[in-house]
Order: sequence, then C-alpha cells, then structure tokens
Amino acid sequence: MFYFLFQYLDMVGFPGAGVFQYISFRSAMAFIASLGISLLLGKRIIRFLQRKQIGEEIRDLGLEGQMQKKGTPTMGGIIILASTVIPILLFGDLMNIYVIIMMVTTIWLGFVGFTDDYIKVFKKNKEGLSGKLKILGQISLGLFVGLAMYMSPSIVVRERVIHHNPSMGTEIVINKENTARKQVILGPKEKTTKTTIPFFKNNEFDYKSLVPFDGAFGKIVTWIVFIAAVIFMVTAISNGANLTDGMDGLATGVSAIIATTLGIFAYLGGNVIYAEYLNIMYIPATGELVVFMSAFIGAAVGFLWYNSYPAQVFMGDTGSLAIGGIIAVYAILIRKELLIPILCGIFIAENLSVVIQVSYFKRTKKKYGEGRRVFLMAPLHHHYQKKGYPEPKIVTRFWIVAILLAVITVVTLKIR
Repeated sequence: MFYFLFQYLDMVGFPGAGVFQYISFRSAMAFIASLGISLLLGKRIIRFLQRKQIGEEIRDLGLEGQMQKKGTPTMGGIIILASTVIPILLFGDLMNIYVIIMMVTTIWLGFVGFTDDYIKVFKKNKEGLSGKLKILGQISLGLFVGLAMYMSPSIVVRERVIHHNPSMGTEIVINKENTARKQVILGPKEKTTKTTIPFFKNNEFDYKSLVPFDGAFGKIVTWIVFIAAVIFMVTAISNGANLTDGMDGLATGVSAIIATTLGIFAYLGGNVIYAEYLNIMYIPATGELVVFMSAFIGAAVGFLWYNSYPAQVFMGDTGSLAIGGIIAVYAILIRKELLIPILCGIFIAENLSVVIQVSYFKRTKKKYGEGRRVFLMAPLHHHYQKKGYPEPKIVTRFWIVAILLAVITVVTLKIR
C-alpha cells in the first residue's frame, strides 16, 4: 500500500518519497511495524483467548512442570500471522511474484493449522484435523509453489557472463540501490531448476542431472522431480517446526534464527553486485523477499515476548505449521533448499527422533513382543526433559545449536 503510494509520489517529485524504493529502508520499517503489532496485538489476543477459555489441553506425560501449563491460551499463532501479513500489505511490493507466493504460503498453512486448533478447542476433539488432511494441505501448497516456479515467467535466474560477447545479447547491470558502482555483465534470463548446493566448486546443482532423458521430455521430467522435491521439503519442514513447538520459546527462537539467515541470503542473492562479488547465484526480484522476512522476524521476536518461559500463550498449529512452511518455501524460492538439512538441523533432528522412535518401537515389538525405545521420549527435546534438564536450559541450548548451524550454513557458500 505505502510502496505504491510513495512510488507515485516519487514520480510526481514529492521530496523524500524515493526512500521507499530502497529495500533496506522498507525492510527496517516492516520489522519495526511487525514487532510493534505483535507486542500490541499480542496482549489483546491473549486476553481474548483467556476470556473465551481457549486453553491448551495437556496430556500427563510425566514431564516436570508440564501440568502447570494447563489452561495456557493456545492459537497464539494468529499473532505471528497478523504481524507478518499486515506489514507486508503496508511496505511490500504486492505485485512481486515471490511476495505473492509467500503470502499464499502464510495464509494457506495458517488456515490449515487454525482449522486443526479450532477442532481441538471448540469441537473438544483432541485429535484435531486428521493427519491425512494436514499432509494434503502441505502437499497442495508444495504443488502450488512448484507449479508457480515452473509457470511464472518472472521466476528466473541470471548467470554472470565471464567471457563477454556483445552478439550474445547480454546486458550490463549496475546495482539498483547504487551502494556500489561496479558493473556486472549478465546473461539472459533463464528458466531453470538450478539451485545452490554446498561443498561443490560452483555451488550449483541442477535437478536435470537426476534425469536420464534429454529434450522436451527430459525437461518435463526434470520439473516433475523438482516439484516432488518441493512438496517433500515443505511437508518435512512444516512438520518439523510443528514437532519442535513443545517448549516455551523453542520453535519461535529457532525459527527467528533460521529466518535471519535466509533473509541475508535473499538480500545477497537478489543484489547483482553482492551476488557477483560472492560468486553466488543471482536471482532477480528476490531482494523483495527481505521485506517479507523482516516482517516475519519481527513477528517471531514479538511473539517470543509472550511465548518465552513461562509462556503466556502457545502458538498452536496455527503458528507452527505456518512458520515451518514459510521457512521451507522461502528457502526454495531463493534456491537454498539444499542447505535446509544444515540450517534447519533442529527441525530435522526433531522429525528424525520421532521417526526413529516409532520405527524402532514397532520393529522391536514385532520381534520381541515388547516395544523398545531409542529415546526416553520423542520428539528430541522431551528426551532431555526426561533426563532432568530444566526447560529453559534445553531451549537456550537448542538456540545455541541453531546459531551454530546458521553460521555453518553461511560458511558453506565459500567452502568449495
């Protein structure tokens, strides 16, 4: 809204209106607005949830301090969703295809999570939305994102041309924000399935290398493989964030750390000068995603004000499914999805701990007649809780691990 207004004012020569063309300025404004909205709106939403007696039903799992959380308001993910969407409507370029996809992702999975929480709270059904319907919602989103990347002419990659030949139709691009005057020679826009991969010479991987076919048929099969990978990642990370949301501030803090890293990647990859300097993939128009992620980080930090130990509100599936989907789709759009196993290591570990626990229990029960466990309890954070670690210590240490993984992820871009 403000973006288009100030764009018009800049065209008519209104003094100072041009500042809204700077991604850095709008990102800062989006963060401030998001943080402010979450702090102000959060208090009112918590009071509303308390009045409606929308409290968390706690199953007694024998965890220390667990039953003290009974009755804590849930569905607080609404705070995160509202605090993310409103600043984007104000400061984002709503015509940007990447912003559109991220807005759809936020609302889509937010709705799936809200439906699950609604059934649990208002219909008094502890099972909530069935697992199949949740997965269907995640798969549908992954399919939408994959098809959008395939069909949209605006989602392209541009490669730096080392040996310049004017007859190739290349173009010289100067950094838009004039933070540097260096010229970069770029090739034509390319619709591709290339992505970033760590530890390889050029930091690039093409899904096409997985397909043993050439020509038009091979291209179609390549995109099918790519879309299948998108669906898998969206589902895995969304569920991983959902499983991580089991302690006060755990999922929120980890998500904020991951989001900050992805925001840096988007800024560098969407800026032609920095992309050339770092020799990383340049993806036009993804710089606008920095505005979105700034709003999301502000929302997460603001929600952490109320969600830190002892939590005044839980995000519920309304928030946890959405934040996982946001992180996954964002990483895919900026072509950093193959860094997810490192960057989202906490989510992956939580996911794997459940898979290992369930699989091993079923296997040993079939073999010995009695199920055995690898962990004291899954997901992983409950294993440490069972070992007697205080909840704040577990959360803080998980945050530290998340920071370490974020640093390693950034470093991998230069280890080739």
